[in-house]
Amino acid sequence: MHLYTMRTPLAADFAGTLEHLAGIGYATVGVSGRHGNSPAAIRQMLDRVRLKAVLEHVGYDTVTGSGLPQALEDVHTLGGQWIVVPSLPGALHSPAGYREVARQFNRAGLAARESGLKLLYHNHGGDHEVVEGVSLYDILLAETDPELVGFELDVYWAAKGGSSAPGELFVRHPGRFPALHVKDMAPNGDFADVGSGVLDFPAMFDTARQGGVRQWLVEHDAPADPFASARASYRYLSRLRY
Repeated sequence: MHLYTMRTPLAADFAGTLEHLAGIGYATVGVSGRHGNSPAAIRQMLDRVRLKAVLEHVGYDTVTGSGLPQALEDVHTLGGQWIVVPSLPGALHSPAGYREVARQFNRAGLAARESGLKLLYHNHGGDHEVVEGVSLYDILLAETDPELVGFELDVYWAAKGGSSAPGELFVRHPGRFPALHVKDMAPNGDFADVGSGVLDFPAMFDTARQGGVRQWLVEHDAPADPFASARASYRYLSRLRY
């Protein structure tokens, strides 16, 4: 479970929300917002219910600035293996901007590797736009070092962005996607519980091994009932065969 999904109950009861997720059957989480808790406190809460944090989302300015060493230390404290940039500043939304992002990611990725972690980037719909004849996301794939930079592919945004089908990305860029955000799309394009929408997860997952996927993290950006959404998505994925 990517914990952005659970941000409302986490803000009210962080420990209780984690316990509930563990009870549903989730084994791993992605941290996205600490809600006033220290990394050490979150780690204690996770350990208590036998959940493992595999990554944390950390802002672009922190990862590319002086805050990177502390951010890497915090991911270690949480027990994760990936530090993930969740989005990019709007001012960089151009081919030149994305080439600068790629340079910054290679630099930060080297620091992450030296600390025993790996840097990943999480996409949104705008990342898949074609600007000046080039896909912005393709710039990141082409100009980042695979040894230093990977991707946490949000399959909803990749599908909604329209430039590449998620499964095709796995085949075209093997080994670049160690983590997925598994998020479904309703027929009208809105967010949906996994398994209730139109995305073809069996087809995606059939090529996921080629993409290097090691973690599936459920996400719903705006669930009416976060716990009901978490249960429904888990139920579908636990029964899925591909």
